[in-house]
Amino acid sequence: MRIGVVSDTHMPRTASELPEKLREDFKKVDLILHAGDITSSEVLKTLKEIAPIRAVYGNMDDLELQDSLPVKKIVKAGKFKIGLMHGFGPPFGLIERVGKEFKGVDAIVFGHSHSPINVVKKGVLFFNPGSPTDTIFTRQSSYGILEINDTIKGEIIKL
Repeated sequence: MRIGVVSDTHMPRTASELPEKLREDFKKVDLILHAGDITSSEVLKTLKEIAPIRAVYGNMDDLELQDSLPVKKIVKAGKFKIGLMHGFGPPFGLIERVGKEFKGVDAIVFGHSHSPINVVKKGVLFFNPGSPTDTIFTRQSSYGILEINDTIKGEIIKL
């Protein structure tokens, strides 16, 4: 199974459309996860045209998105459980904070910091795809791909 992972699109403030490379790569996935700060329901509509999507809202999302999406959820992918949430607070300590939000998961996908993270701690993959449209807290835009077979492996794709 191949999962496209995106967060912090902040559209239309940061971009008028999703990057072409992301859209092309996501045509080859079975599922898309969006970890919040979508800021426009048009982003979800665009992604739904590419592949099935699971999403949560972030701190910058409007009331319409907050009413239609959960703050966190667990997504089953094959034999694995993936915690999905946006994240909160300062970038320092973000992994620890999101880690406390889920028990019994194999991976946690999150956003908020705009900085990509792909690290395993205590047997759990912590995966932040960064932002494909905003470089406010990092030098390069990015998104991610999760490959799920006998294991879960993450890859950060830099734009």
